[in-house]
Amino acid sequence: MSTPQHQMQQQAAPAPNWQGAPGTSYTSPIPITRTHLGHALASEWTKIKSVRSTMWTLGVFVLLVVGIGFLVAAQTTNEDFADVPYTVPAFFGLILGQICLITLGVLVVSSEYGTGMIRTTFTASPQRYRVLTAKLMIFFVVAFVVSALSIGVVGLITSGMHGGSSDNEWGGTVLMGALYVSLLGVLALAVGSMLRHSAGAITTMLGVVLVPAILPAFLLMSESMRTIGEKMMEYNAPNALARIFQLDSDNGNGSSQLLLLVGVTAAAIAGAYALLEKRDV
Repeated sequence: MSTPQHQMQQQAAPAPNWQGAPGTSYTSPIPITRTHLGHALASEWTKIKSVRSTMWTLGVFVLLVVGIGFLVAAQTTNEDFADVPYTVPAFFGLILGQICLITLGVLVVSSEYGTGMIRTTFTASPQRYRVLTAKLMIFFVVAFVVSALSIGVVGLITSGMHGGSSDNEWGGTVLMGALYVSLLGVLALAVGSMLRHSAGAITTMLGVVLVPAILPAFLLMSESMRTIGEKMMEYNAPNALARIFQLDSDNGNGSSQLLLLVGVTAAAIAGAYALLEKRDV
C-alpha cells in the first residue's frame, strides 16, 4: 500500500526522454535508401508490362506489321525487289500500326490521370520530372525494340520467300523505320501528359498524323496555297515512311523528315515538363 509521500514522488518523477540525451540522434532501425531514377524506371517498367492495354496494343501492332507484310510479300516477285529493300512490305503494316504506338503512348500517362493513380505515383516520387523521364525512357525502349523486331521479321520473311537475291541493304530501314514510329509514340506520350485526357490526346495525335496526309489534296488546288500543300505532303508521316523504306528514294532517304519529328517531339517534351511542374494533380 503506497503512502501519500510515495504518490507525490511518483507524480514528480520526470517523463522518459524518448529523444535521447543531448548531443545524440535517433537512428531508425528501418534502412533508408535515397531514391533515384533507377527506382522510377523499375516502377514504370512494372506498370507498362502489367497492364493489359500494353499487351493488346503491341500485339495488334505486331500483327499488323508482320501480318500485312507477309501478305504483301506473298504477292510480289523477285524482280520487285531489284531496287528496294526486303523490308518494304513492312511499310504497309506500319501505316496502320503506328496508330497502335500512338494510342499506347497516350495511355501510358493519361490512364493514371483518369483513374487518379497519378496522385499515388507523385506521392511515392515527389520529383515529378523523374516520373515523366522514366515513362519516356521505358516507353521509347519498348516501342523501338518491338518495332525493330517486327520490321526485321518482315525483312527476313521476304528475303526467305524471294531467295535473298536483292543487293539493297535493309538494316538501315529497320532502325530508321522503328525510330520514326517510336518517336511518334513518344510525341503522343508528351501530348497525353499535357492534355491529361486519353480521348483528347489520341484525337489530337490522329489529327497530327492524318491531317497533313489529307489536307494537301485540297491545298494543291489553290495556287496561293500550293507551296504549303507541297511541304505538308513532303513531311507527312506516310511519305516520310515511304522515303525511309526507299519507295521514294529520288527525294531523299527520309532523314530530313526524321529530324523534323525529333524537333517537334523535343518541343512537346519540353512543354510537358514545364506544365508538369506548374499544375496540380
